[in-house]
Amino acid sequence: MILVGNAVLSQDIKENFFVCDLLACKGACCVEGDAGAPLEEEETKILEEIYPQVKPYLSEEGIKVIESQGTWVIDKDGDKGTPTIGDNRECAYAIYDQKGILKCGIEQAYLDGKVSFKKPISCHLYPIRITKYDQFDAVNYDRWEICDPACNLGQSLQVPLYRFLKDALIRKYGEAWYEQLLEEVEK
Repeated sequence: MILVGNAVLSQDIKENFFVCDLLACKGACCVEGDAGAPLEEEETKILEEIYPQVKPYLSEEGIKVIESQGTWVIDKDGDKGTPTIGDNRECAYAIYDQKGILKCGIEQAYLDGKVSFKKPISCHLYPIRITKYDQFDAVNYDRWEICDPACNLGQSLQVPLYRFLKDALIRKYGEAWYEQLLEEVEK
């Protein structure tokens, strides 16, 4: 285990390699699973505020789901998350590009300068999942076969998971925290 601030990280983030390979996986993390993307409390309010700017980027199906269920939902486990199309198919905010790759409509609006919110932090951090406890956050690598191409690409490029997720980890915990993480894992 690696301890940085109030976060306890598994050794997996140091020992495993990872670089998303969207051409291979087609954005499967936006459709696979048993619920939408987990949301933090403040993100539910952000989604409500930015929906009008994000809506033009979304699919017709995604818009219908969001307008009938809301910009966020409570899932079967009682957690806040993004709504999904159909019976837990793709996230309502996911869009297909010309190559059939699922991407985030929120992130596309962000890249176009329409909103200042990139996407839910759980999506930005994936394949890391954070479990919050009273005294600390448990930061773990969520291994899943849909990401095998990313593991292979990361291995070939020799990019450890903590390096691949640098921007997301800084967004979540801050620059000083990330510098401390580097000291811990690279000493």
